[in-house]
Amino acid sequence: METVSSWRSHHGTQGVYSHGSEATGTEMVFSVFVPDHEPGARLPVVWYLSGLTCTHANVMEKGEYRAACAELGLIFVAPDTSPRGEGVADDPAYDMGQGAGFYVDATEAPWASHFRMRSYVEDELPAVVAAHFPADMDRQAITGHSMGGHGALTIGLRNPERFRGVSAFAPIVAPSQVPWGEKALAGYLGRDRAKWRDYDAVALIEDGARVPEILVDQGEADAFLAEQLRPALLRGACEAAGIDLTLRMQPGYDHSYYFISTFMADHLRWHAERLRG
Repeated sequence: METVSSWRSHHGTQGVYSHGSEATGTEMVFSVFVPDHEPGARLPVVWYLSGLTCTHANVMEKGEYRAACAELGLIFVAPDTSPRGEGVADDPAYDMGQGAGFYVDATEAPWASHFRMRSYVEDELPAVVAAHFPADMDRQAITGHSMGGHGALTIGLRNPERFRGVSAFAPIVAPSQVPWGEKALAGYLGRDRAKWRDYDAVALIEDGARVPEILVDQGEADAFLAEQLRPALLRGACEAAGIDLTLRMQPGYDHSYYFISTFMADHLRWHAERLRG
């Protein structure tokens, strides 16, 4: 691991780091905020997964999380959304290819050789974080925005023993049923829809995946709400499964980081309550 940059901020250290990834076969970049702490202390970790077209930098520059993380004693980790670089497959559209990894392990050409973001986020990057930062890996939570909200929900549902808190901002809750997801899952995984279910939060819940509770914030003025996000599908699945879903519809808010930054501290405090002990 190499340090790309490091800044003093909010009584902690905001860093950007890079490493060679075995999962993606590329150099991967991620950001970590570590609040000041007592020598030898291990701090709980909140993972943040970004949305379409984003990198680690979007939330780092606009998410307004550092003050709350410093107050609550939380490490905040933000990976990139896809592999990048020369020789990595791409697509001219914003919703496929570099910047749009959808947190899947692709099986279809030309994506399969590099687009293994599920393995990267679930397995490889946590090992890097555990080795290089004062992280208590027994206390982890996960959140994300839009495509990253889809990633947070699906990774959390697949790994309930790992994450004490699962939340999301304007997530794609059922990618198998919306245009963004149908395009991406077909491209990365092929046309067999049965293979998509492991990457669809609503389908995972229908198939038996369980977490005790989920927090979701959704802007009512979000231009993608009706066609791409469809939070009512998650509400129905959670009600049928007995999962305690707090779905907060926020009047006037759109899909931007103005929305995310407004409710970021709420999510971090919610996670901190579940990470204590």
